[in-house]
Amino acid sequence: MSTISIYAEASPNPESMKFVLNSTLLPDGVSVDYPNLEAAANSPIAQELFNFDYVGRVFIAQNFITVSKTQPELGWTSIIPELRQFIKSYVEAGGELFIVDPAAEQKAAQAASAGDPTQQDGFTSQKIIDLLDNYVRPAVEQDGGNITFKSFHDGIVTVNLQGSCSGCPSATVTLKSGIENLLKRMVPEVKEVVAEGITV
Repeated sequence: MSTISIYAEASPNPESMKFVLNSTLLPDGVSVDYPNLEAAANSPIAQELFNFDYVGRVFIAQNFITVSKTQPELGWTSIIPELRQFIKSYVEAGGELFIVDPAAEQKAAQAASAGDPTQQDGFTSQKIIDLLDNYVRPAVEQDGGNITFKSFHDGIVTVNLQGSCSGCPSATVTLKSGIENLLKRMVPEVKEVVAEGITV
């Protein structure tokens, strides 16, 4: 049994905290976002985290878990030690993280949502995905979240913001001033970037 070290790192979203481990939870580029207990059916560790009555969302990526709380009045200083100890003990004991491999699940979901784009749209979509993967995702992961490409249609790129980015006050600014500007500059076909679940 290897010893797990874990530390908490603040994210731009005051209601989300990133717990970083010295252990790999998922392959690079794969992540899962559970907005509630029902969505976490595939992840026993996420289900356990939802047992804490203040946990409202759980996001898991390569080497971190972002926990979002539902009680703004509850300070992080009082709950970080509890969450850190739980995650550390669970992973050290070899607790099951996922029932079905999320990488396979993610590929199937992307294939289903891709639909049947024209060849040109498909080429542009691939360029957008590459830019998001290489330039945007590493920065978003630093903040305890993730961004995934959903679709490209009529000049509009639709993305999903997950983890701490979901419901984050600064997410709209990041989306418009950062991501949209980058994509417009690198891919002339892009007119606008929108995120599911975020209204500008």
